Amino acid sequence: MEETSNQDYLSDFTTHLVDVEEKQRLLKDRVLLIGENLIVTKEEQEKEIFEMKKQLNEISEEIKSIKQLLSRIINTLPEVARKSELEMLQRQFDMFQPFQRTKQ
Repeated sequence: MEETSNQDYLSDFTTHLVDVEEKQRLLKDRVLLIGENLIVTKEEQEKEIFEMKKQLNEISEEIKSIKQLLSRIINTLPEVARKSELEMLQRQFDMFQPFQRTKQ
């Protein structure tokens, strides 16, 4: 009777030990899977961050280029004739057209 009781305890202990080992194995597999996912996610985020920095640098260069272009336009703007000035010159030119026809 006592031997049966010891065997039952031993059997229960063995069963419990197998269950604990199985749980430990499952936890280990889960941790490894989570670690792999973490590494993949980190790599993807690093790629995205690199691309964003690259795009940011490109946009920054484009903005600098646009600023330089605007600066040149602003600097040359006073030298450009306005439409009203051109129209006035055209009227003056047209006023002297009849004299050229009479000379011919």
